[in-house]
Amino acid sequence: MTATYTFDVFSSLDGYADVSGGDWGGYWGKQGPELLDHRLGLYATEQRMVFGANTYRAFVGLLAAGTEEAVGDPWVTRMLNMPATVVSSTLHEPLDWPDATVVSGDAIDIITRLKAESEMPLRSHGSLTLNRALMAAGLVDFVQVTVFPVITGRTGDHRIFAGAEDFDLELLETRTLDGRSQEFVYRPTLHG
Repeated sequence: MTATYTFDVFSSLDGYADVSGGDWGGYWGKQGPELLDHRLGLYATEQRMVFGANTYRAFVGLLAAGTEEAVGDPWVTRMLNMPATVVSSTLHEPLDWPDATVVSGDAIDIITRLKAESEMPLRSHGSLTLNRALMAAGLVDFVQVTVFPVITGRTGDHRIFAGAEDFDLELLETRTLDGRSQEFVYRPTLHG
């Protein structure tokens, strides 16, 4: 049986995954109890996390900061305690993650093999470059985008789908969280 792979990402309305500068804070300051409870539920089942080197470094940086805002949400704590595969040619074990393995080589080959061998679903939160490549190779089963009610025209950083191939998206689920944020789950298919 082939494991499913979910590309899970947070976005501003204008398609940025992050900000550089400004005073937005985590979740652009728009998280609420419904969103946080829903996120916790998403991480309630056994899954293997998949990260590229940059996203892994960003999460470890948050952990090192040790601030309540950085690591205080229960879903983040749960994610940090899940097994993880880090696709990287620059990182080496041991990693500052309880159950992480570094795998170097071609990301497409690595994830193809992982999907075939994993007994649990795969999930990647962030890792934009990695996930754009995996989408183009047809390895992403679900794209889960949580859109926060902000436009980050001046401070937006890391366009989520910049340089991606063209895709048709089949909408599988949608929900409103805390009356303001939207979550969309799509099945992507390479267009053309």
